[in-house]
Amino acid sequence: MDFNQLVTSLLKINKDLKEQSISAVNTALTLRNWFFGFYILEFEQNGIDRAEYGKSLLAKISKEMKDLRIPNTDERELRRNRQFYVAYPSAYKLLASNEQIRGLLPPEFKNNVPRSAIGPIRGLPNPELEVGDTHYVTLFKRVSYTHFIELIRIEDPLKRLFYELECIKGTWTVKELKRQIGSLLYERTGLSGDKEKLLGLTHQNAAIQNFPDLIRDPYVFEFLGLKPYEVLLEKEMEQALLDHLLQFLLELGKGFCFESRQKRIIIDNEHHYIDLVFYHRLLHCNILIDLKTERFNYAHAGQLNMYLEYYKKYEMADGDNPPIGILLCTDKDKEHVEFATAGIDDKVFVSQYLVALPDKHELEQFIKKEFNQNKPY
Repeated sequence: MDFNQLVTSLLKINKDLKEQSISAVNTALTLRNWFFGFYILEFEQNGIDRAEYGKSLLAKISKEMKDLRIPNTDERELRRNRQFYVAYPSAYKLLASNEQIRGLLPPEFKNNVPRSAIGPIRGLPNPELEVGDTHYVTLFKRVSYTHFIELIRIEDPLKRLFYELECIKGTWTVKELKRQIGSLLYERTGLSGDKEKLLGLTHQNAAIQNFPDLIRDPYVFEFLGLKPYEVLLEKEMEQALLDHLLQFLLELGKGFCFESRQKRIIIDNEHHYIDLVFYHRLLHCNILIDLKTERFNYAHAGQLNMYLEYYKKYEMADGDNPPIGILLCTDKDKEHVEFATAGIDDKVFVSQYLVALPDKHELEQFIKKEFNQNKPY
């Protein structure tokens, strides 16, 4: 072995084991959510005290999980977990046949798979198609849970199996999977006179997922206990701006109470991150702040208004006023501050809200100063 061969061997070992570790984390997360779905359904059907909880079961589970700071356990996610299990009840084949994965299983699954994971699901109109064990092993190892969220939306088992196979074959990104489902690839393939040619062209032009993409999946890094901004904020300048903006607003003493940084919300299975979220104790509403280190454009305002609509629908509590958004844009020679009100009457906003919010000019001067201090040139 010469020096070049030594370096080549070290690089190969690093690459192979890194891919194995990423794959193991991805599989563990997918199995966790499958088991969550299994246990929820098992309790709904056979739980000793199930009658006490009824339709409030998911809400009560979610509260217990959130109190313990278990990520991705709101009611909607738990409902997805249940839907995931219902779509793939026979994943027990994977659990029973793969020694590597058996080590990840709860004790009651290691030696004897519970009967409810073997028999057909009650009320399931179309039992999933029977496929070989190898398919499940490959599917759970190669496909992320975010892919599964798209797959479980497909009710037809044959259609779902088609996209599973093509997703594995083409190593599609989640975005590519959504695009192919939206373009009716399954239906177009059925009508095509040359199916292999159509699928060949599809894979030739498809976006391919690399192993590092799996670890950047928001579900994965939250499962690992990482904070979103530790993964997503690659520019040190952006992070410094957010650090100082947070402190600046808290020091204003105008009722800002910090709630969250890089708050993740899911809209149509797309992950979005709100830079800073406050609750204003005088206005009785959330304040959402979005920072852009680029020149203002109306797409930024549209995005912030989308966040506000989400908060109005899913996050407002009884007695809260509608949320307010503050968009901060900075470029080399231009600062811009925009208030987003999501439908609040202009007169009401000026008379009741604006007096309690930071002055626009004050914010513009702040981001101008911060940008000049932190710019890399």
